[in-house]
Amino acid sequence: MSCGACFLEELERVIEERLRGASPEESYTARIAAKGIGYAARKLGEEAVETIVEALRGDKEALKREAADLVYHLLVLLHMEGLSLRDVVEVLEERARWRRE
Repeated sequence: MSCGACFLEELERVIEERLRGASPEESYTARIAAKGIGYAARKLGEEAVETIVEALRGDKEALKREAADLVYHLLVLLHMEGLSLRDVVEVLEERARWRRE
């Protein structure tokens, strides 16, 4: 079994590299970034809607694919804004503290 968190960390590294140095002609990630934050946000929204549609349809395989697209586009948007998945996890950890108190 693979380490999901490890893969996400690797994916974040690839996204960051592509945002920093890849050309839009060579990289889908760079192409999104070249179109700006508004475009990246709309793409994230599209993927969220597609994920919802597949959840309502009950097609688990399609739901997995759309959820993967959603996570990828979220990571791209976060990195375009100088944030990472770690930043999001910190918020979740903070919110979960009430459970330990």
